[in-house]
Amino acid sequence: MEKNRNYFIAIALSVVIVLAWQFLYMNPRIEQQRRAEEARQAQQATQQTQTTTAPADGTSAPATTPSGTTPATSGQQAGTLSRAEALAKTQRVEIDTNAIAGSINLTGARLDDVRLKDYHETVDDSSPIITLLSPAETHDGYFTELGYIGNEGVGSVPGPTTVWTAPAGAKLTETTPVTLSYTNDKGVVFNRTISIDDHYMVTVTDKIENPGQDAITLSAYGRITRNNKPITPPVFVIHEGFLGVAGADGSLTEETYKKVEEQPYILPKATGGWLGITDKYWAAAIVPPQDKAVETRYSHFTDGQPRYQADYRSDAVTIAPGASTELKNMIFAGAKEVPLVDRYEKQYSIPKFDLLIDWGWFYFITKPMFKLMDFFFRYFGNFGVAILLTTIVVKLLFFPLASKQYASMANMKRMQPKIEELKAKFGDDRMGMQQAMMQLYKEEKINPIAGCWPMLLQIPVFFALYKVIYVTIEMRHAPFFGWIHDLSAPDPTSLFNLFGLLPYDVPHFLMIGVWPIIMGITMFLQMRMNPTPPDPTQAMIFTWMPLIFTFMLASFPAGLVIYWAWNNTLSISQQAVIMKRHGAKIELFDNLKGVFKRKPVQSK
Repeated sequence: MEKNRNYFIAIALSVVIVLAWQFLYMNPRIEQQRRAEEARQAQQATQQTQTTTAPADGTSAPATTPSGTTPATSGQQAGTLSRAEALAKTQRVEIDTNAIAGSINLTGARLDDVRLKDYHETVDDSSPIITLLSPAETHDGYFTELGYIGNEGVGSVPGPTTVWTAPAGAKLTETTPVTLSYTNDKGVVFNRTISIDDHYMVTVTDKIENPGQDAITLSAYGRITRNNKPITPPVFVIHEGFLGVAGADGSLTEETYKKVEEQPYILPKATGGWLGITDKYWAAAIVPPQDKAVETRYSHFTDGQPRYQADYRSDAVTIAPGASTELKNMIFAGAKEVPLVDRYEKQYSIPKFDLLIDWGWFYFITKPMFKLMDFFFRYFGNFGVAILLTTIVVKLLFFPLASKQYASMANMKRMQPKIEELKAKFGDDRMGMQQAMMQLYKEEKINPIAGCWPMLLQIPVFFALYKVIYVTIEMRHAPFFGWIHDLSAPDPTSLFNLFGLLPYDVPHFLMIGVWPIIMGITMFLQMRMNPTPPDPTQAMIFTWMPLIFTFMLASFPAGLVIYWAWNNTLSISQQAVIMKRHGAKIELFDNLKGVFKRKPVQSK
């Protein structure tokens, strides 16, 4: 009994630690994220309307790489222009597809104006659409650029300040590619053909013609640069920052902004792969020529405008006199939609491109679970319903294990009278008691810890579902029924203003909505399916745990809370059927009577 008491005291302390972590760390962090997002939206709205006279040339002088070459940017002026001013400052080619609105900056041929038509900042469809890429001169500058590094024999090569020429009236659409041209002081001709698919993949094919009498040598570079990292604090469950794969057989490399601020991260030179910068739902990535060896680098610059950069530099290419060569890059700039990212990986043979989405450690569970949920969504049109049906499938898969778990619990209950007899027989002889109980378990073929394994095995499944709901963009702004308009956000109601009936807002840590309460009730009922533990400490933990978890899960995504409540409901039904089959008494109703039964007052 002493060992059991210590065990449950340890559980209680663990719950207290988790609860303290939730209220003292996670809840303030979530509130900080909310305020930061509000500040970002307010700042973006101000940038759309304000006028400023501060100068900003928007150009980028190169910065040296570890090898002494210059594919990057330095000396860039601080982002002082509004987005509208920056867009009006240079000549541009319009982009208009079903998924993207924006433009290409003819100075540098930069992709620095991308807005996503299918996604809005809030659940309200009248809210502004998501702005992903913006000109370097703005506060939130974020762009991609492709260029070259040459020598005196080549002449000037396309770079940050190169002004390309576009045909009159050119517009980039799914069906109309655009060809930009530039001829340098040595007569070398650069023709850049840009095409885009019906979503977010841009293909850039450069044809370089050498009409001179001498061979020329030059190296290609590509970079993704952003002035600021996300203003929301990082969350441990998802990676935001630099990522990429070096080489056709390379592994995924992820680096945080903080680590890159301390020192650049250089990947080994390899042929094939990709590099990029990712946010929770959006990403920008470059797929270099897959037949050229490239060196990839993640870095942070503080000269001029502080900025983060993922760039690559390829091996030198030599073009004979009168000859030409072609180089093809691809640029992804958009939403990390799972089917789309998977399609790009297969269609263009981009190694491990599906890892652009952070599936986590349990990749082998997380992604199949999303596939299953997406399958149900396509039939029923509601991700909340898909979560419920996925839960049923998971319960069916775990039914053999759960059956063993509840069978073990039922057998333990049947043995309870004999265990009580052993306690009375051995009294304080703990060693004799333990030996007698082990002998009893052996005779009855009972494994006392068999009931724990199914629960432990379901932990990865629960975490995988949490990842699916939190990470995949398909869950963003996905409604359920009633008041749940976003399954990836917490339940917006609160018990402490009577679920919106009282006209005032409550602090974030008191946002205990309807679904967390339902989850707490189902957890309470599930625990009452078993006899009340005789140990007071254990009984106290079982009594308070549903309330603790109600507060803990209140700030979790509503989809996860709905899953937990539905899973508890299915578990109660499953446990009742299995226990009845094994002849064990279902304690639920007796326990509920005991909870609400008024205890007699003892006379003094």
